[in-house]
Amino acid sequence: MKLQRNGRSKALAIGAMALVSSLSLAACGSDNNSNSTASSGSSGSAAAAAINCGKPGSLIAAGSTAQGAAMDVWKTSFAAACSGTTINYQGGGSGAGIQQFNQGKIQFAGSDSALKPAEIDASKAVCTGGQGIDLPMVGGLISLVYNIDGVDNLVLDGPTAAKIFDSQITKWNDPAIAALNPGAKLPDAEIQTFHRSDDAGTTENLTKYFAAAGGGAWSYPAGKAWTGKNGQSANGSAGVSAQVKQVKNSISYVELAYAQTNSLKSAEISTGASKPVAATAENAATTIAKAQAAGTGSDLALKLDYATKEEGSYPLVLITYEIVCDKGNKAETLDTLKSFLTYTASDAGQKAVGEKGYVPLPKAVTDKVNGVITTLA
Repeated sequence: MKLQRNGRSKALAIGAMALVSSLSLAACGSDNNSNSTASSGSSGSAAAAAINCGKPGSLIAAGSTAQGAAMDVWKTSFAAACSGTTINYQGGGSGAGIQQFNQGKIQFAGSDSALKPAEIDASKAVCTGGQGIDLPMVGGLISLVYNIDGVDNLVLDGPTAAKIFDSQITKWNDPAIAALNPGAKLPDAEIQTFHRSDDAGTTENLTKYFAAAGGGAWSYPAGKAWTGKNGQSANGSAGVSAQVKQVKNSISYVELAYAQTNSLKSAEISTGASKPVAATAENAATTIAKAQAAGTGSDLALKLDYATKEEGSYPLVLITYEIVCDKGNKAETLDTLKSFLTYTASDAGQKAVGEKGYVPLPKAVTDKVNGVITTLA
């Protein structure tokens, strides 16, 4: 069923842009919230008021670095409201998070891509009587970030970006890039590409975009592991961001929050619409609001249209999921798990991360998420 965009999601998306430049990602979601300080201002107060703490407890989770900053916001607010409860979220990438979840080491995993059938099968060993399911929790966009002297407004399209990241285009003044950027002073310089060294849902979403909009230029299957030719690698979104900031004539892919925090320029995407689409939360919300349901039962995986040509619809988007057991959760942590996820999917939780560069999910999605959370056992 198509998720129709409404006025609320539009307003939230615009709000998501307001304070993005203030985001701090130094911890990258890896600190225990017992060491965090509560958020200040009206957002923090509203978040605390929206939290139903349940029984005190401790949750251990890991995975997506894309949602690291969102998790920092959520666990800080939750800790401030719920004395005696701790949320410890380690990054490491979506692949590592799912692996740890299926080994029974953590209570939930963060992933920027939905579970594969093999991963669902593996989860049944730790979800006694049940299986792992996908709960969409926050939206985001992937920026193609670059560092090119004298170029402030780079435009790329699917085929050209795919060829750049596969080393088929190796110079910034290549005719394909020049055609998309008339009048730009593109240097006769080698392109330095950076990709994720860890298995990452961000990589999977990027390569899904290449597969859908690359015009056949990307010949590899979409996946969390990098498969393109050549290029250099770095760990996590923070790692590739740091490399692009330091290395001239470089390009990589990171979430909007990391691009803004590191003052990196983001390419506009030519999609076939009347004009290139900028990498903004508002434009990403246009795409996310029209996602289609892909999961069955209590699994709420979504299908995104990476090849969208709609005006103002940014195609390089992602959904970050929390991976949990529908049944078979540990009794000693179940109440805390449900309380925490209920907060993250609440209006207050979504608004809080919207102020940090993420894209709050449409209410049609969060209502379904909250309905599933109540059934976790």
